[in-house]
Amino acid sequence: MKARFEYAKAAPGGYQAMLGLEKYLHNCGLEASLVHLVKLRASQINGCAFCLDMHSKDLRALGESEQRLYTLEAWRECPWYSERERAALAWTEALTRVADTNAPDEAYEQARSQFNEKELSDLTLAIAVINAWNRLSIGARTEPGTYRPQTRRSE
Repeated sequence: MKARFEYAKAAPGGYQAMLGLEKYLHNCGLEASLVHLVKLRASQINGCAFCLDMHSKDLRALGESEQRLYTLEAWRECPWYSERERAALAWTEALTRVADTNAPDEAYEQARSQFNEKELSDLTLAIAVINAWNRLSIGARTEPGTYRPQTRRSE
């Protein structure tokens, strides 16, 4: 598939603003593995090949197991996701599909039981930014497979 346009070059100010939000998220206090898990799940829902490639590689670099990566789409049925992760994934699905779900109270209450107000705000920002990245990458037809993760990072 041929790329349509390069948004980073065509709109560098917008791209830098998005990177600024990413920098904030990497330093906000949420677990790096949780943020990438949320980004991977939203990217599965949205069908963003570039972001699926990126966040699966980032999770592997953080030491994530293949089992958890391969079963993420069926997280509700798998016992190896923590209650905190389940709450984040439910909130991710609710917000990624917001036109259909209207962010139900049940998903909010589940998230609120695991995250304080700042953490929930940061989690919501992470979900919003991955949905924006997905739309940019899908719209631009950004080529998957080119991303290289940094060396293993600590949480």
